[in-house]
Amino acid sequence: MTPQRNTGAGAEAELPEYAGHYHLESCLGSGGMGVVHLARSTSGLKLAVKVVHAEFARDPEFRGRFRQEVAAARRVSGAFTAPVVDADPDAERPWMATLFIPGPTLSDHVKRNGPMPAAQLRRLMAGLAEALRDIHRVGVVHRDLKPSNVLLAEDGPKVIDFGISRPKDSELRTETGKLIGTPPFMAPEQFRRPREVGPAADIFALGSVLVHAATGRGPFDSDSPYVVAYQVVHDEPDLAGVPESLAPLVLRCLAKEPEERPTPDELMQELRSVAASYDTQAFIPAQRTSEEDDDPGSKAGPRQTAERPGKRRGKRVAAVVGAAALGLAVVGALVSVRLFDGTPHPSEDGRPRTVSAAFGSWAAGPVGAGKGMPQCSYGAGKLLCARPGVVFALSPADGSLLWQHPVATQTTSEPPVLSAGLVQPCTSGGSRLAALDPASGKEVWQRRLPRDTTIHYAGGMALLTRPDGTVSGVDAATGDTKWQRGFPGQGAPAFLSFSGDSSAYTARTSVDGSSTRVTAVDPRTGRVRWDARLTGALKPFGVQSGSVFFLSVDSVYGNTKEVVRYTPASKETGRMKLPVALDDAQASVRGHLVHLLGTGGSLVAVDMDAKKQLWRLETSVSRGSTPVTDGAHVYFSAGDGRLLAADARLGTLVGQTRARMGANSSQVMGAPTEPVIVGGHVYATAPDGSVFAVDGRDPSAW
Repeated sequence: MTPQRNTGAGAEAELPEYAGHYHLESCLGSGGMGVVHLARSTSGLKLAVKVVHAEFARDPEFRGRFRQEVAAARRVSGAFTAPVVDADPDAERPWMATLFIPGPTLSDHVKRNGPMPAAQLRRLMAGLAEALRDIHRVGVVHRDLKPSNVLLAEDGPKVIDFGISRPKDSELRTETGKLIGTPPFMAPEQFRRPREVGPAADIFALGSVLVHAATGRGPFDSDSPYVVAYQVVHDEPDLAGVPESLAPLVLRCLAKEPEERPTPDELMQELRSVAASYDTQAFIPAQRTSEEDDDPGSKAGPRQTAERPGKRRGKRVAAVVGAAALGLAVVGALVSVRLFDGTPHPSEDGRPRTVSAAFGSWAAGPVGAGKGMPQCSYGAGKLLCARPGVVFALSPADGSLLWQHPVATQTTSEPPVLSAGLVQPCTSGGSRLAALDPASGKEVWQRRLPRDTTIHYAGGMALLTRPDGTVSGVDAATGDTKWQRGFPGQGAPAFLSFSGDSSAYTARTSVDGSSTRVTAVDPRTGRVRWDARLTGALKPFGVQSGSVFFLSVDSVYGNTKEVVRYTPASKETGRMKLPVALDDAQASVRGHLVHLLGTGGSLVAVDMDAKKQLWRLETSVSRGSTPVTDGAHVYFSAGDGRLLAADARLGTLVGQTRARMGANSSQVMGAPTEPVIVGGHVYATAPDGSVFAVDGRDPSAW
């Protein structure tokens, strides 16, 4: 490879060919501190690798800052940032590798396409608020949020470059007399008291970034950074050109005092009320015009700032805010009459009402008085669902409520299942076990349970596990106990079973995480069908063609490193190491293809026959369900109620529904239940208590 030339600041004669094991292919951009390269891992994964200039590599203070950047980037690595793959801050030329995210910076996008329309601005603001929520949640303050540090990816904005960010518990402090940041996007406190900068400074920067996206300039504009600094501290922001519906919220972000600015959660909550058209659909930047495509000068590097148009001062902030208030009143009126948007509305008798839409889609409102996301499965031609305190059945055709049955326990550990022809609620910590008639929801039989019993249904049986490890096999058709025993080496077994397979499985990992004992049980008799000790900390997630599939998990950090296939008949074990580990992954298998979704939104497809990763998609889901597939698409649910679909062959995002948070909008939700696929329709649930259906054959129409 011919060495690449560096024309940036601090240039060396030649750039390196490798950073660690990563082959540097081309230069994405150059800045004052280093060069960002497009690179590939040994497996072909595209990466963005930042290599520090040689002159700074010799500076101990800078190395300390770079170590801090790596630590901060690792802490926030997830759905709204570029996940860190590898780094070596102690190398001769320190470097850090993150996943390559295709898409322009906000700076480049505005320069090439001009100001964003209002709908895109709302999505941008929501995406950045989500990003800052996750960044601040792990104790990091970015301190340099600006248009060139925002990537416009297909599934939403990503915040990059944590070069001057600071974890709250960091011992590295800003030196007296040094201003670190970019003046047009710095908060007043960064000029007045830089050692006391907190999360609210990032909110101020968000407001400045939004003004830039809306107008092509900042709220404080001057050719002199000293004048800008004075304006930031003393003057009112210029919001001329900011959409009226967003101006009040942007103005709050630009408050002089940190405590007067909204938090990321408050921003997201208020954005939902700003306009009825707000949604969480993917951000797809507008295409450049042919003139821009033909203009070599328009192809700015990712670290360049946008050229600003002439100053537009003149309108006073009060006039903007007054007009914005009028705009909000109009928007509120629009919201009040918008009934046919797919949102369930209560009928006059208080029962949930279903609203039909195109493609056979529907949404059914909450059943029962409890709170939380329903959990649903399919059986006896019905959607069988549970929320705390109630089990109910819906028609898959239109979402109408067929029946509901109260349950004493307020906890549902899994969706109800159809076992032995009866509906079996999967409850935890309750005092009763019961089976329901699928046609009417009436109780067929019941029996009392010992305290702290866990339940799993498999093969027409209910497997009841006591804390002492004793397991009872109860006939799901009658409620009669058929067998009772313990399983050596398994403690108190937590059973799993999988569609199309007649065994129940339990797995127990050794204390040091070096091995896992897996036991397959016949649920009808309690007989052990096979027992094996496999290497690594393994979690079973599926069965296909006589083989059991596992996730190999790091016993210390909990991230998934490998997918493992074990065939009991031949006692053969196959392993596929993931190029990049996934945090807290969930997985499903169809044939020889495995789909995994990690916390942070990484969706991965693996071919276990070819032992290779087919594709990886970074999504905007911080915590999602188990992904499921019909062969054409991969579907998964997000904690905010969105249902998303990816092309199973290409690994591209092809559709997503709107968020359905309801009254839980300010809460962090746990992992949602996986979608249910039946007859070309996909059924999902949301934190607002609703159950909804969409046509799975055309996710682009959602």
